[in-house]
Amino acid sequence: MAADAEAILAGLDPEQREIAESLRGPVAVLAGAGTGKTRAITHRIAYGVRSGVYAPDRVLAVTFTRKAAGELQGRLRGLGADGVRAQTFHGAALAQLGHFWPQVVGGAAPRVVPGKVPTLSQVAESRKLALGGESLRDVASEIEWRKTSMLSIDGYAELVAERPVPQGLDADQLVEMHRGYAALLEERRQIDFEDVLVLITGMLESEPRVALQVRERYRFFTVDEFQDVSPLQHALLSVWLGDRDDVCVVGDASQTIYSFAGASSSYLLRFGARYPHAREIRLERNYRSTEPVVRLANRLMRDRPGALTLRAVRAPGGAAEPRDEPRAPAFEWFASEQDEAAGVADSIASAIRGGTPASEIAVLYRMNAQSARFEEALRRRGIGVRVHGAQRFFERADVRQAVMMIRGEAKVADTRPLFQIVSDVLRAGGWTAKAPEGAAERERWEALGALLALVDEMPPGTGIAEFSEELLARQRTQHEPALDAVTLSAIHAAKGLEWTMVHVVGLSEGILPIAHAADEESIDEERRLAYVAFTRARDVLFLSGVAGGARAQRQPSRFLAEAGIIR
Repeated sequence: MAADAEAILAGLDPEQREIAESLRGPVAVLAGAGTGKTRAITHRIAYGVRSGVYAPDRVLAVTFTRKAAGELQGRLRGLGADGVRAQTFHGAALAQLGHFWPQVVGGAAPRVVPGKVPTLSQVAESRKLALGGESLRDVASEIEWRKTSMLSIDGYAELVAERPVPQGLDADQLVEMHRGYAALLEERRQIDFEDVLVLITGMLESEPRVALQVRERYRFFTVDEFQDVSPLQHALLSVWLGDRDDVCVVGDASQTIYSFAGASSSYLLRFGARYPHAREIRLERNYRSTEPVVRLANRLMRDRPGALTLRAVRAPGGAAEPRDEPRAPAFEWFASEQDEAAGVADSIASAIRGGTPASEIAVLYRMNAQSARFEEALRRRGIGVRVHGAQRFFERADVRQAVMMIRGEAKVADTRPLFQIVSDVLRAGGWTAKAPEGAAERERWEALGALLALVDEMPPGTGIAEFSEELLARQRTQHEPALDAVTLSAIHAAKGLEWTMVHVVGLSEGILPIAHAADEESIDEERRLAYVAFTRARDVLFLSGVAGGARAQRQPSRFLAEAGIIR
């Protein structure tokens, strides 16, 4: 057991190893972009399990997205800690609410509505308010902010003058939309995702026997992306912990980009004040990006609260020196949005011809509405595109069918090589080795090809039964394979991801920073968005902006000057 535990620590750098060996008490990990924080915390959990300090079923690792939870779960499984639960805040809270509701309240827990907009549309109609889809989504965001900030409707009404009011409403009508939404959910015995956290937090606070059971079940906590914790999530974590302090939090204040949804980096920055005996460990060795990219990111965040100073290194434990002949980030200023899309698409086409895989290239933008012109320009050049945040991979009808066929094949004894079995199954479903011409057909071809590519990621000797179970686990956690296509993504959705080559587009005043960012606090949020975008690049970073807006001429983003790209 001791030898197995020590093997977990092999290959970690000194700071990562210190994290892995800090198994008890409060620990705060301040982890800059690309510094291997997921590696550090998964090895910490696995080391705790292998050394016997942690019982795996008493460990809860919490993060913010199903994809991130799936990645955590997959890494822990690979490290021999597959008994550990990795969940989102909402996933863990929903499971607990469903378990305890029948005992405390009686009957089944209320049904969770999949989204707020349909209900809000009915509320608006009942009040004879003509609200478009964008306004309804803005109201939904305000309801989310109110609940995650732990404000009652009356408390929100006192602050509504300071809040953005969606188009088509005044402040009083906005408050009435909140009241109508709450009343309609109550009438239908429904709750939303924020209510899940509200209800389980209240139940744990008011029912000592429920709190006792949860605290007996989970003893050791790890919270990733702690800079994005909201007051409501922090309250839930506090009741999970009770008077205990075995919690490890991980985050980077420079990547706080969800303040509009109630997130606050203050819990990360003040962790030491709450736990004076907490151990604080900084990860500042950046293993992702070249030295010029890291230097640009450091300039952008210089002297900002909680900012870390990154150092570019070659590999874990390697010397702090730049990679061979790194390319400096390049900037290009275009006359129009069409020119920018064409220029970016040409650059990407050239990179692909030069040997860069399409899956290693991304285009990042501030607003989803920017994606269409880049998608069109890339497809016109025959380049496959994946719009990140669109339909999930495992929810595609063709992928679901292929997974079902593979699971069916797993029920039959077959000693052929795994690649041949999976290939035959996909060919039976219409997949071919040659890419089709049409865009829709090519998208399906790329999705099925990604399933086949997963075979190469499996350990030697893996059989069809084990591969089938791996697909099922990935489907359950939304752990998607990489597609051979260029990724288009809003910056918010790109956090935690990385590519060899990244184009950050729309770096114009009014776009990034966005036009409605009027005060210093909101400009700081936009700056952090730019920081997240820049640090997604491993080797090549292209920056671009547009002079010609729909109504007026724009100036280059102020963040370009702050980062030393322009003067």
